Amino acid sequence: MTTLVLSQLLNGVQYGVLLFLLAAGLTLVFGIMSFVNLTHGSLYMLGAYFGATAYNHTSSFLLAIVAAVGGCIIVGFILERTAVSRLYSRDHLDHVLVTFGLLLFFNEMAQIIWGTQPYFLPVPSWLDSTVNLFGITYPSYRFAIIVAGLLAAVGSYWLIHKTRLGMLIRAGSVNPQMIGALGINIKFLNALLFGVGAALAGLAGVMAGPILSVQSGMGEPVLITTLVVIVIGGIGSVSGAFYAALVVGIVDTLGRAFLPMLLREVMARDLANAAGPAIASMLIYVLMAVVLAIRPQGLFAGAKK
Repeated sequence: MTTLVLSQLLNGVQYGVLLFLLAAGLTLVFGIMSFVNLTHGSLYMLGAYFGATAYNHTSSFLLAIVAAVGGCIIVGFILERTAVSRLYSRDHLDHVLVTFGLLLFFNEMAQIIWGTQPYFLPVPSWLDSTVNLFGITYPSYRFAIIVAGLLAAVGSYWLIHKTRLGMLIRAGSVNPQMIGALGINIKFLNALLFGVGAALAGLAGVMAGPILSVQSGMGEPVLITTLVVIVIGGIGSVSGAFYAALVVGIVDTLGRAFLPMLLREVMARDLANAAGPAIASMLIYVLMAVVLAIRPQGLFAGAKK
C-alpha cells in the first residue's frame, strides 16, 4: 500500500509540474499583461504536433523539443503582432471572443494538416526505462517531466526576479505608461513576454506528447485545469502557480486513484466504480471554491511574483 501511495504521489507531482509549464506561461500573459488568452491551449497542442512531426522525421527527441519550443515562439510572435496587440486596450470579453475564435481555427487547422487520428510521439529510447525513487521503481520519462518542470520553475523565478528584463516586466505590468516614457519599447516587451509564454506552452505540449494522445482539441481540457491553478495560486503570481499546480496535480491524481477504493467500503462495487471517478473529477473545483471562499485573491496573491 505504501508503494502505491508513493507512486501516485509521484504521478501527482509529475502532473503538477506539467500543469505548471502551462500555468507559468499563462500567468505571465494573463496575470501580468491582463490578457485572457484562450489560445494558450492551442499553443500547447501545436507544441505537441511540432514535436511529434520533428521526431517522426529525425528520430531525435531533443530536436523535437527544439521544434516544439521554436515553432510555438514563432506562432506566438505572429499571434501577438497580428491579433493580440490590437486587443490590449479592450475589455476581457473581447479577449475571450477573439482567442476562442482562434482556438477553433487552430483545431481545424490541425485536423487539415495532421488529420483527425491521434498522432504518434513515442517515449525516447534513452528515457524508456525506470529509476529508483524512495525505494520504488518509477518511469524515467515521467521523472524527466518532473525535472523539466522544476527547471522551468527556477528559470521563471530567475527571469522575473533576477534580471533587468524581469524588472521591466514587473514595472510594465504596474505602470506601462511610465515605462514607455522612460524610453522602453513596451510593445516589444509585451511581444517578448507573449513569446516566453508560448515557449512554455510548447514545452509542455511536447513533454506531454508521449504520455497523452497528440490530437486536435487536446489543449482545451488542460487549459481549464490550468485556469483553476492560476485562480488558486493567485493571478499574477508565478510562484503561486507553481505551488498551486503541485497541489492540484496531487489532489486530482490521489482522488482518481483512491476515491473509488474508499467508496467501495460504504457502497456497492459497481456504484463506487461509477461514482468514484465522477466525484474525483470534481475535487479540484471544490478545492478552488474553498480557496475562493476563504481567500478570494488566491493563496499567493499580492505583488507580481
